[in-house]
This record gives sequence, C-alpha cells and structure tokens, in this order.
Amino acid sequence: MILLGIVLIVVILAFVAGISIYNNLVQLRENVKNGWSQIDVQLKRRHDLIQNLVETAKGYMGHEKETLERVIKARQQAVDASSLKDKQAAENFLTGTLRSLFAVSENYPNLKADLQMRQLHEELVSTENKIGFARQYYNDEVNRLNTAVQSFPDNMIANAFKFAKNEFFEIEDTAEKKAPQVKF
Repeated sequence: MILLGIVLIVVILAFVAGISIYNNLVQLRENVKNGWSQIDVQLKRRHDLIQNLVETAKGYMGHEKETLERVIKARQQAVDASSLKDKQAAENFLTGTLRSLFAVSENYPNLKADLQMRQLHEELVSTENKIGFARQYYNDEVNRLNTAVQSFPDNMIANAFKFAKNEFFEIEDTAEKKAPQVKF
C-alpha cells in the first residue's frame, strides 16, 4: 500500500511537471508571436513613412524617376512578403533602395531643406531604431523558445505537442548589416 501511494505521488508530480512545462512552452511560443507582431507593426509604419517620403521627394526629384521607382517597388515587395525569409529579403532590399534615395537627395538642397522631408527623415530614423529593438526582442524570444524546445525534459513535451524551433530574424547580406547613413 505504501508503494502504491509513492507511485501515485510520483505520477501526480510528473503530470504536474508536464503541465507546467507545456504551459511554459505555450507562453514562449506566444512571446515569439508577439515579438513578430511588434516587428510587423514597425515595418508597416516604415512602409507608410516611405510612401510619404517618396511623394515628398517626387516634387524635387522629377528626373530621378528610376531611383523613386526602385524605392516604390522595394516597398511593395516588402508589403507583399509573407514568409519570414521573404520579409527579411524584401526589407533588406528596401533598406538598400532607401540608401540610394538618400544619396541622390544630397544633390537637391531644396529637398534637404524641406521641413516635411526633414520630419519624415526623423520619423524614419526613429522607426528604424524601433525596428531594431523589435527584432532584438523577437530574436531573444525565439532563443528562449528554441532553447526550451531542445532542452530536457522540455523537449519531450515539445515533441509530443509539436512545438518547433523558430527562425531568427537575421540580415544575411553583410553589407546590409552596416547602419545606413541617412543625411538631409
């Protein structure tokens, strides 16, 4: 009878530990989703700012049509991207086109002096910082989830309930890892 009681207590403790591990994995997975959502919000803000930036620049840079069209195309690709890898690639391309827009805008003193353009530039810089912080938060949460999914005994519960590792939000092009220099 004592042996049966001990076995029952061990089974109950194992069950409670399993529930606790499962709940922790759920919380980690939701934190990753929240992290991605934060990135997505900032990327949406960035896309809206870029649209306004291009519209402002059009009046001054009429003969720089190719540069403006590349920025518009890159923005649309970023908006349309759905998977994490596609979004990463599209956002990296968008950053490159913005660099070229800002480089070309150096040739337009009136554009550099335009109040709306300066305000958009400041908002864009602020948004880029927020995107960086959101990416960092997302990657921290992905790291926590990935560690739990691979660690014993969490991995047994993770495998049983199909919790999977997530991908980090990374910049693959080494040139893109450098901060863009934006001047107006």
